[in-house]
Amino acid sequence: MKIAVLVSGGVDSAVVVDKLYKEGHDLHLFYIRIGTDNGEGDCSAEEDIELCTLIAHKYGLPLDIVPLHEEYWDNVMKYALDTVKAGLTPHPDMMCNKIIKFGYFEERVGCKFDKTATGHYARVEERDGIYYLGTAADPVKDQTDFLARISQKQLSHLLFPLGDLPKKEVRRIAEEAGLPNAGRKDSQGICFLGKINYNDFLRRQLGTRKGPVIEIETGRKIGEHEGYWFHTIGQRKGLNMSGGPWYVVRKNVRDNAVYVSHGFEAEKSYGNLFEVGEMHWLSVDPFQHPEVLGAAQADSELTGTHPHIRITFKNRHNPRFTEGILTRQPDGETYRVESADEIQGIAPGQFAIIYTPDKRYCLGSAVINRQLNRRHKNRKDAPHPADPADGNCTREA
Repeated sequence: MKIAVLVSGGVDSAVVVDKLYKEGHDLHLFYIRIGTDNGEGDCSAEEDIELCTLIAHKYGLPLDIVPLHEEYWDNVMKYALDTVKAGLTPHPDMMCNKIIKFGYFEERVGCKFDKTATGHYARVEERDGIYYLGTAADPVKDQTDFLARISQKQLSHLLFPLGDLPKKEVRRIAEEAGLPNAGRKDSQGICFLGKINYNDFLRRQLGTRKGPVIEIETGRKIGEHEGYWFHTIGQRKGLNMSGGPWYVVRKNVRDNAVYVSHGFEAEKSYGNLFEVGEMHWLSVDPFQHPEVLGAAQADSELTGTHPHIRITFKNRHNPRFTEGILTRQPDGETYRVESADEIQGIAPGQFAIIYTPDKRYCLGSAVINRQLNRRHKNRKDAPHPADPADGNCTREA
């Protein structure tokens, strides 16, 4: 096949090149370049391009640089900043995949090839002309949540050669192949922001404005912050207050107030019922095609005014799936997710990623509108919530 391979300078995309080259495919390498928010070049991109060039030379393959600076800042980061200004929590990596990598790149370049391959840890399966997004063999590296907003057309053109490989095996292949980036660490942070600190980026774009930090149980002001846009629901780090740990549990955009609660066990941090909207199904609507749910379809109730299905889901980028019930509301536009376990830090603006009960396939995603309850029982131990301002997400390498 004639395949466009998106390379980043990291070990994952380099192993994709090695794997596809050895399978005998006709490859052309592409690096998407994005500048910084102040219009300057990104020094980390120079290092990335140098490594991509070495990979291209090693296999005798063409490499082209595709500049998508304006498209990225006009779309992905505009979405991120608008979401943050509204007091919500954005997911720019999801929008980057949908709009930039598999949007503009596909429309201008990728469409000229039989397939486009990337180093994402995910799988693509085709059945009866419909393409399904499968979870990766390595649950820690699985990146289906980053892909949960792409279209069926986009999915049908993609190859994810690493989907069946654990990360350790990818490293081993890289070392055996003598790849120049075999020992390079995985990139951290928001897609294409490189080494830019997320808080510094927000400070340049939105400035600072002091506001009160209020203990939600007492209504007492216990500190100050530099702007609600630096904080997200469930955030633990970055509050710089003694007597912690403190968790952000609510924000008031109008008054620029951040409400916190003391300790990870705080009642206000937990809930097991929330509303979502803007539902996007990757392949088929499981309410109309319950067979995609597997054996669990027998436990689904698809009739009446409140049809519901059994699912697993994630509301953060981590290996843990949570069992739940997804109920379609009478308006046909909104849904309720009821979790089997109480989860911490349900943040409006974030995405709920919907999976089959057996966790094998990603069905789609929806935007969290609001939490409908806050309780204090049946909690399941989980790692501390991810702090977007800390650049917690691992990009595809």
